[in-house]
Amino acid sequence: MLYPMFMLVLLSTVVLVITARARLGAVREGTVPLSYFALMSGAEVPEFIAKTTRHFSNLFEVPVLFYAGAVTYLALDLSNTLPISIAWAFVATRVLHTFIHLGYNNVLHRSFMFGIGNICMLAMWISIVWAAG
Repeated sequence: MLYPMFMLVLLSTVVLVITARARLGAVREGTVPLSYFALMSGAEVPEFIAKTTRHFSNLFEVPVLFYAGAVTYLALDLSNTLPISIAWAFVATRVLHTFIHLGYNNVLHRSFMFGIGNICMLAMWISIVWAAG
């Protein structure tokens, strides 16, 4: 379970770097004033900055439930491999969701990956509870 968690941390770090680079570039180019980032208001921002900022925030919403489940799995010292397989599926959906959102941003494709990811997260939790019971 440690490796799927680590991969999600890596994904979050990659999105953080992309977000920071986009913000710094916009400030350097004069597209967005530095003061905007104090409260995230007061200026119109380019679409890519809005997307990366929103996506980075999103990586701390539903994935928190994933991390809680993964830590629970580890704390209970479970050996059932089904939750781990489902965890990898969740991570895969988050990676695909990131490519879609920060790439061509098709809402239907993005929503599909988001929905499948949420189903994976719930299935992971159910399999952990089942294995622990």
